[in-house]
Order: sequence, then structure tokens, then C-alpha cells
Amino acid sequence: MTRTTKAFLSGTAALLFGVAANFALAAEGENFVDEASAKGMAEIETAKLALDKGTSEDVKTFAQKMIDDHTKSNQKLAELAGQHDDLEMSDEAMLMDKAKAMILKLRDGENFDEAYANNQVVAHEQTIELYREYAQNGENAELKQFAESTLQELEQHLQHAKELASKHGGKQQ
Repeated sequence: MTRTTKAFLSGTAALLFGVAANFALAAEGENFVDEASAKGMAEIETAKLALDKGTSEDVKTFAQKMIDDHTKSNQKLAELAGQHDDLEMSDEAMLMDKAKAMILKLRDGENFDEAYANNQVVAHEQTIELYREYAQNGENAELKQFAESTLQELEQHLQHAKELASKHGGKQQ
């Protein structure tokens, strides 16, 4: 192989790796936006169920806070995603979150309050993990800032959910 051919192949390989790395970075931001928005929508949908089926005032108050906070968060995320061609919001809640919502639909009364509180603990633990991972390792500076600034509120939600779960006979955290 000639020196020119080797240089050409090396340059081509470097270019391909660079393109692949850019796709990986774009996908990372895209995955975060998709997952974060789906989780937000799932929070809103299960909270609507809690307003309808919950019996305890504290569960309903928490549910309304979840609707308010996650609607606001998803609006901010939509603004950020709208500034980038490669970032799209999820148009549906993730399948697992849908399944959890369906299970909650089958519950009534105090049993619903316990199931909802337990669901909120698990959902917020998963969401915090997603946001923390992106805040630490994300590549899009705006999304990274969004993840960092939203973490404290999500941690407060988790603490409140744990208190509800404990109060309503759910998982002891």
C-alpha cells in the first residue's frame, strides 16, 4: 500500500469515527428528551387517576402537584427540544409506565392510594436516575443544565412519595 493510500484510509476512518460519534451524541440527547418527556407524561396521567380515584386528601394534593410540576417541566423540555432538529419529545408514555397506569386504574379507595404512592416512589427513583446520568454525562449543555436544575425538585417529589407510601401502608423506604 502506498503512503497516499494509507493516509487516505486513515483519514477516512477518522472521518467515519467522527460521524459515528456525532450520531451517538445526538442519540444520547434524543434518548434523554424522549425518555424524560415520556416519564413526565406518565406522571401526569397517573396523577389524573389519583385525583379521580384517590380517597386521601394528601394523595390528591400530591397528585395535583405532580400534574403542575411535570407539566411545567415538560413544557421547558419541549422548548429546549424545539431548538434542535434532532431532539423530539415522546408522543406517548413509555410502555412500562402505561402498564403501571393500567394497574392503578384497577385499584380503588385506600388500596388505590397505597398503589399510587408506591408507584410514585419507583417512578421518581427511575426518573432521578435518568436525570442524574444525563446531568453527569450528557453532551448537550442546555439539556445538561435542565437535568441538573430539575433534579432537586424530583428529589423532593421522591421524598414526599416515600412519606405517602409510608403513611398509606405501602413500601417502607
